[in-house]
Order: sequence, then C-alpha cells, then structure tokens
Amino acid sequence: MNLLSGSIRRVAIVGGTHGNELTGIYTIENLNRCPHPIDGYSFECMTLLANPKAIAANRRYIDRDLNRCFGNADLSNLDLTNYEDILAKEIAAKLGPKDRPRADVIIDLHTSTSNMGLTILLSSKHPFNLRLAAYLSTLHPDVRVCCGIQCNQDAPMLRSLSPLGCTIEVGAIAQGILNADLFDKTQMLVRETLNYIDAENQSKPLPIPTGLTVYQTLSSVDYPRDSSGKIEAMIHPKLQFQDYQPLQPGDPMFWTFTGESILYQGEYTVFPIFINEAAYYEKGIAMSLTEKLVLQP
Repeated sequence: MNLLSGSIRRVAIVGGTHGNELTGIYTIENLNRCPHPIDGYSFECMTLLANPKAIAANRRYIDRDLNRCFGNADLSNLDLTNYEDILAKEIAAKLGPKDRPRADVIIDLHTSTSNMGLTILLSSKHPFNLRLAAYLSTLHPDVRVCCGIQCNQDAPMLRSLSPLGCTIEVGAIAQGILNADLFDKTQMLVRETLNYIDAENQSKPLPIPTGLTVYQTLSSVDYPRDSSGKIEAMIHPKLQFQDYQPLQPGDPMFWTFTGESILYQGEYTVFPIFINEAAYYEKGIAMSLTEKLVLQP
C-alpha cells in the first residue's frame, strides 16, 4: 500500500520507455481508447508513452537508454542535457520525486528478445510488491519474478520512481514487431495487477501462495572478447533460449567461431536470464546470472 496513507491513490502504466518495444506502446494506446478499460477502479489510473521521439523513430532510444537515466545522481545532474536525460527529469517531475512519488504504483511495460516468458521485475522487495508478484505468479505457468542487483530506489530504471510496482517484461519477441499472444498476455497481467490493487484498496485481498519463487540477480556476464573488444564466441546452442533453466558447473556456455565450447566455470548452479538479449550487446552483457530463492510474501 502507499507508504504514507495506507491506500493506493494513483497508478501509472508506462509504455514506450524503449521506442522499439511495440507491445507496451500499443497496450497504452489500447488503454486510452474510449470507453477506457482502466476506468472504475478505486484509484486514479494514468498512462504514459515515455519516449515519444524514439517511438516515432522505432528505435530503442535517441541519445541514451532512457531506462538507465533515473539514478539519483543523474536526475540531480543539470549538466546532463541530452534528449533522454532531459526527458527522464521531466518524467521524474511528473511521477516522482522518489521520496514523495506522485504515482503510488508504477507498471512499466517492456519486451525482450530473450526467452523471458512473462517476467515480473520488482521495483523493490516491499511486502506489497511481493504479494502482488505472488498473486500474478498464480495466473500463468510462464510468470516468473525477478529482482535486479539494484532492487531499490537508487536503481537507474524508470520503475524506481516509486517503491511500489514492477516492470512487466515479456518475450521472446523481436524488436519493432507485435506478437498477438504476448500482447494479450501483457494486457492480462496489467488488468490483473489493477484488479489486485483494487482488491487491496477495498480490504478484500486476493488469495496468494504461501511461498514466492524469486530469481535474484547475482551478476552479469559478457561475451568472450579479444584484446580489441571484438566478440570471440556466441551463446552456446544448448544455452540459447534456456532462460530460467539451471546452468551447472561444466555446462556449455559459449560457442567459439571455430566450433569450440566454453564451459561455465562457476562453483554452483545458477539460472541465466536475458540470454543473448539483442539490446544488451552494446552494454557488454551476454546474460545475467541469478539464484533461485523462495520468499514469504
């Protein structure tokens, strides 16, 4: 619930943080149609298309990844004046500030080229978020719940403008296209998130399981590279599209251009996610490694 008042007053649903992730963009446009599917709740529901220039250009971003511009230091740095940095400050003024958010809950809609299924990335481990995620996890077998390394309000993601809420990340889907199945599942997750919040507001909480499986990010792994920074190996065929599946010591991880396997050298089993995400090549990330935990929501 709202940390101050005890009830949710405003929910912000955001799409187009990345301009070539069409599922969130068209979900927002669908929600904005009359009659509004988001009317009639016990809270105000607002929508936002976050990066209009990138949406118009069908590009992830114009100058800089908008979803990395919301760290506290960047938001307060007036010397950062490129398009996305200015845009982030405008969005923070509309939905934030982080210590007194105008949006009690933020739902940010994304897609991934990785086989992420229906992933809920929590803004924080606040009990409200854990209960919401536990409820959503009962709706479909493809729903999984993740926490990033920075699962707090100093994270650089748009969702960090409020401690309550999440990113909904669906995939696998290529950039710049729509997939009817994932579009429908995204709409379902948005609708059920709003239903859950509405039930909480009315002190009629929906049933949730006693345990919640959470994939906690441990670290990110880059592709093998030579001294000039060129990639020397690809994701191994046995690992491709195996997001959330166990990777054990000695399992194949990368595949060199000369056909040799590079094995996972860790000491314990991990669960890779965002495997071979197209947008992460520029970030030097081949995958993120997580551990599997069970929390009490």
